[in-house]
Amino acid sequence: MVRIPQCMSTQHPDNVNLPFFAESPELGGDDEVQEAYYAYSHLGCTEQMWDCEGKEVDNFVVRKLLSRYDTYFREKRLGRDVFLTLRVPNPEVETAEAKILLETLESIPRSFDTACLFYGDECPPIFEVILPMTASHAAIDNIYRYYTDIVVGKQERSLGEGGLTIADWIGRFRPNRINVIPLFEEMDHMLDAHTTVRRYLEGKDIADQRVFLARSDPAMNYGLVSAVLLNKIALLHIQEVSEETGTRIYPIIGVGSAPFRGGLSPGTVGRVTTEYPSVHTFTVQSAFKYDHPLEDVQNAVRRLEERRPGRPRPVDEAAALDLIGRYTQAYERRLGPLAPVINRVARYVPERRKRKLHIGLFGYARSTGGITLPRAIKFTAALYSIGLPPEVLGLDALDDADIGFLRDTYINFDEDLRAAARFLNTETGFVPRELAERVADLVDVEPDAEHAEITGEIARALRENETGRLSSLILSAAHRRRFLG
Repeated sequence: MVRIPQCMSTQHPDNVNLPFFAESPELGGDDEVQEAYYAYSHLGCTEQMWDCEGKEVDNFVVRKLLSRYDTYFREKRLGRDVFLTLRVPNPEVETAEAKILLETLESIPRSFDTACLFYGDECPPIFEVILPMTASHAAIDNIYRYYTDIVVGKQERSLGEGGLTIADWIGRFRPNRINVIPLFEEMDHMLDAHTTVRRYLEGKDIADQRVFLARSDPAMNYGLVSAVLLNKIALLHIQEVSEETGTRIYPIIGVGSAPFRGGLSPGTVGRVTTEYPSVHTFTVQSAFKYDHPLEDVQNAVRRLEERRPGRPRPVDEAAALDLIGRYTQAYERRLGPLAPVINRVARYVPERRKRKLHIGLFGYARSTGGITLPRAIKFTAALYSIGLPPEVLGLDALDDADIGFLRDTYINFDEDLRAAARFLNTETGFVPRELAERVADLVDVEPDAEHAEITGEIARALRENETGRLSSLILSAAHRRRFLG
């Protein structure tokens, strides 16, 4: 059995500071190859997610890693000691990039051949792909089958009349199969993730299966409280499927540094792993890696890699679903009037990657109200920049009994709210009075005076349409938080 990594470095651009190796403020191309090596060799992460979406996708990453950093990879074997996991486009959602999926799957045997030449034996450097926005077991199975039946299966086809097979002509296609990791991001699909995974596993000889749950996009789509509760319900049911089927299931959770997006930073490892004890793998995004002292990052990664996962925390599902329904409605009511200023500020949030990530639910106008918003990181950055942390949206709809339930179920609720509320600025004109009063009722907090001064400047610049300094002000505020969004 291959070791399952517990710390996955990702390319999510939520960082304020640039890594020392960056050639420009926007990482891309060879910077990201060096980033993967840096995550392995300096930070101690055993896994790097490689996004195969958007422009400048590099399908020769294995060749570049092995050729440029050969001394390291002869000691730490790619595919056994450290891992590269591809995140592919979902052809059911991202139709413009659907064929990138096929190109990516075709690149896996080529990477295998590269590693064979490098190591002198057979060990696949890549054998897993992540499918975002998974909506059905068929979506996962289609990728699994395409790889086994088409990418690998075509090697037995004959060419012309001589009986020469494709394998005879250009060599065997390996590995024989790949693992497909479903990533669940939308409410209905998260709540039904266990059924989807169970159906996908039927009839397959799969002993180990990884399942990825989003934490950031659900917060943007349904609010902080809903995102936490959805993950807890999904994790509970995934554990049940593992026990029922005998398949070892290893949950992954996608967390960023802002409390809204998961709250994982070098200083909060203990809190976040206690909140989600059954999660096997936590993502380490760019703010975690680049906005804290190196030694703190290394120690935090070591804690993640060495921890022993446990069982999921119990949750009263009926009560949680009732609260999710009421809270999500309140969150959406708050979001509608804010959409214009969010979109306006988001235009000035600096880019940190040349490659766009996948579109997500808010990439489309929503059927309820037609709201269109930026991606989660810029969304979060925009709200923090106007002194309104998104963590507080919708809290005024919860009564004391709801808060009591939350404190029992979401054990870091007060800590997360306190961390966010330090950056609440009621003087910018964007914070509804009822929200400010509800936050003050729930937690005592000392506001960050410097952040408040900067967000006050941002609010003034927006009112007076003086946008020339907005990007630098947004970055200055982000420096205080140690995350962009």
